Amino acid sequence: MKKKYTLFFTIIFISSILFTSCAKKEEPSVTKENYLLGTIVQLTVYGKNAEKAVNKAMDIISDIDDKMSPSKENSEVSKINKNAGKAFVKVSDDTFTVIKKSLEYSKLSNGAFDITVGPLVNMWAIGTDKARIPSPQEIKTGLNLINYKDVILDENTKSIKLRKPNEAIDLGAIAKGYTADKVKETLIKEGVKTAFINLGGNIVTVGNKLDGSLWNIAIQDPLKIRGEYFGIAKVSHKSVVSSGNYERYFIKNGKRYHHILDTKTGYPSDNGLIATTIISDNSIDGDALSTTTYVLGLDKGMKLVESIKGVEAVFVTKDKKVYTTSGLKDSFKITNEEYIYEKGR
Repeated sequence: MKKKYTLFFTIIFISSILFTSCAKKEEPSVTKENYLLGTIVQLTVYGKNAEKAVNKAMDIISDIDDKMSPSKENSEVSKINKNAGKAFVKVSDDTFTVIKKSLEYSKLSNGAFDITVGPLVNMWAIGTDKARIPSPQEIKTGLNLINYKDVILDENTKSIKLRKPNEAIDLGAIAKGYTADKVKETLIKEGVKTAFINLGGNIVTVGNKLDGSLWNIAIQDPLKIRGEYFGIAKVSHKSVVSSGNYERYFIKNGKRYHHILDTKTGYPSDNGLIATTIISDNSIDGDALSTTTYVLGLDKGMKLVESIKGVEAVFVTKDKKVYTTSGLKDSFKITNEEYIYEKGR
């Protein structure tokens, strides 16, 4: 689940400079890093209770990783996949909530977002040393195993079953968002009023910076090396999540194959977009929508985001044009003159 790893370096670099410059010396702070959820996570927390709050948050991240990682043999997701077509698997409230939310986005997007993409993810293996182009027959077989309607939920027992053998779920496009929200909730319960949460590029801010000003979040330039950005979003108490063809990919015969798979074709999505960024109140929404809108494309993606309250988006096309939803006109600006700001659609 390394979906947004590339964005990590840019956002931390820019935001930490702007944040540190306004920090009060008497305000204690704690920054901790770990490798969880298949990526680097970093928490920067300010306040008297920062140490305790960070430790609790890290425990939560580790716990969710143990439950939802498809690569951990005893995770709840792995157990669901092993029992595909056979039996229900009782899961925790966390896993049940994430899968139920996933199915809501599957229905909303008409299957553009689909956690049963697992078989295709495993075939392509993008982001590993086994990455390859599956044969047409393999793609056909994989597509026959993708259907979010085959995920059966039992609300009474908090159990889940996949209808057919060999089906498999992968929560890589939503688990980090859910986790980031849980971390934010935990920090606030511990009395934290200012914090910066980075789960491999899934960014969540708690409050404003210490001087009361908004956070400045730099957005990775999808056509440049890691760490270069093309725009900045000003946010408070928000989640910022990006997806793009620059994150995990391999090149074969001069063509780039990235990890965001189109569940209708079985191949990496190719509809003119090269990056999407979702700014939302809840990171679970931002995580799911960053992938969903990338697959849907500019027009359908824009229409979907505009229909959801508390969510905004930035879309970047192959020809370096940038489109934003209506609510971002005063809080996003392009910093790279190579890009053309088209605003709405």
